[in-house]
Amino acid sequence: MSFIQVDKDSDFPLQNLPYGVFSTKEEPRHRLGVAIGDQILDLSVIKHLFNGPALAKHQHVFDQPTLNAFMGLGRAAWMEARARLQKLLSASEPALRDNAELRGRAFVPQASATMHLPAHIGDYTDFYSSRQHATNVGIMFRGKENALMPNWLHLPVGYHGRASSVVVSGTPIRRPVGQMRPDNDKPPVFGACKRLDIELEMAFFVGPGNKYGEPIPISRAQEHIFGMVLMNDWSARDIQKWEYVPLGPFLGKSFGTTISPWVVTMEALMPFVLPNPVQAQSKGVWAVCLFWIAIHAVMMERAFGAHVQTKDSDYMDITSAQKDLSKHVHESKQSNDLSCSTSGTVVPFICFQDPKPLPYLQDKEPYTFDIKLFVAIKGEGMSMPTTICRSNFKHMYWTMKQQLAHHSINGCNLRPGDLLASGTISGPEPESFGSMLELSWNGTKEIPLGRGQSRKFLQDGDEIILTVFGLFVPLFALTPGKILLSLQNKLSVVFWAQVTARAMASVWDLASAPEKSFQPCQIHDDRSKATSEEKDLSPHLYPSCSFIQMYYFLYE
Repeated sequence: MSFIQVDKDSDFPLQNLPYGVFSTKEEPRHRLGVAIGDQILDLSVIKHLFNGPALAKHQHVFDQPTLNAFMGLGRAAWMEARARLQKLLSASEPALRDNAELRGRAFVPQASATMHLPAHIGDYTDFYSSRQHATNVGIMFRGKENALMPNWLHLPVGYHGRASSVVVSGTPIRRPVGQMRPDNDKPPVFGACKRLDIELEMAFFVGPGNKYGEPIPISRAQEHIFGMVLMNDWSARDIQKWEYVPLGPFLGKSFGTTISPWVVTMEALMPFVLPNPVQAQSKGVWAVCLFWIAIHAVMMERAFGAHVQTKDSDYMDITSAQKDLSKHVHESKQSNDLSCSTSGTVVPFICFQDPKPLPYLQDKEPYTFDIKLFVAIKGEGMSMPTTICRSNFKHMYWTMKQQLAHHSINGCNLRPGDLLASGTISGPEPESFGSMLELSWNGTKEIPLGRGQSRKFLQDGDEIILTVFGLFVPLFALTPGKILLSLQNKLSVVFWAQVTARAMASVWDLASAPEKSFQPCQIHDDRSKATSEEKDLSPHLYPSCSFIQMYYFLYE
């Protein structure tokens, strides 16, 4: 329990403590902070209190404008900092609680802060690690027989993205223009993207890097993974389709990638860890699966008696649970559905990797995470957003440790602050598909929003909400705690094709802005029809206090 008042529904309890970079109107300098309740603890003010063996000689890292230096210190320093912060913020610790002068300088209300990119991102890599997503896209464009490329089951496929256009939630995004070829029988055309899409992703920041020419072994990959953010990799599907052969995504992706400002550390996420996908050859994978079920059944019987909880929150005896899972395994084998759809609150999560990865990608330590993800759309005229996607990070086929090990196996040197993204996170059910490309099945069906509204791709004025929820259960208690993950921001996107440098540099003073400036502006086909107020409207931010929930207004 913290001496800082934390609402029972807060996204920032003492168990979370994500890191971010912020500034205020009174102090525009970028500085490091940790979220607790509706406050930000300014680490530059309390850096002298980090006096443990790993941090005493490195207190300067908390006075930097980005997290890069702190990330580069390594896992021992991260764990020491987390333990120190939890102690300083606890109700029983007087160092901050009883020092009114220090407390007055150290805490900043989140409502008065502007968030920035948490790190200087030197390089950004986007992987393609959801088997269901890769299969869906492959079926659309190559047919069911050739859905997955020959290499996909053997290595984590990825590409080098554009780091300069990775932006923090709250940054204006503009509908891109480029070449498209909507009719294969006609020459390409130039214009605004007609198939603007979202991609529900998560990404992790690299901590300590590796020397050039020296790979990171998978057994030590965890030491190089600092923490995670939610990510929306904006996608111009019509531009991407025309350009991607033979070298892959370019302008269809490089116009913008949005990440959440708060970085949740891997230590905070460990309560959500699950066993990795079972990695074995076909003839042995089912035996391994049933072995896991039998072992887990015995553990549950010893711990909780003769009942286990299934994914539908119904209770059944151990034998029934085994039969239910065995039936699912048999059906999955027969249908070749390896999408890992049977995972519940207690029953262990099981995903299959076949063929068995090469030795440098094999890992037995659990590093798959049960993180619930949601996407919602609120169109113009809608009073409430409609959820269009319910997915989960546990559906990823390749783990973050496998991604990192593969990235460096050729000697590529990674550096603190590099960003590695998961790729679109899609599950086995249609409602768990993580992009509108899949939800609309390449624009062949409507995505219902209710009240007569539907979408195939994003329209101007749409409000997009990406949310992550994780149910935190403290290790010292048997009752659920608070939601661990959630970020909430809105970003307003400039709706004319040309944005002046003056407009881009202008930032609204939210404290004194008229109330009407907080309303979504009306969208017009051309600027001549806009009102004088709309012509003068600059991108404005709606800061709020959550961790992983991102809102967007989209304009052409």
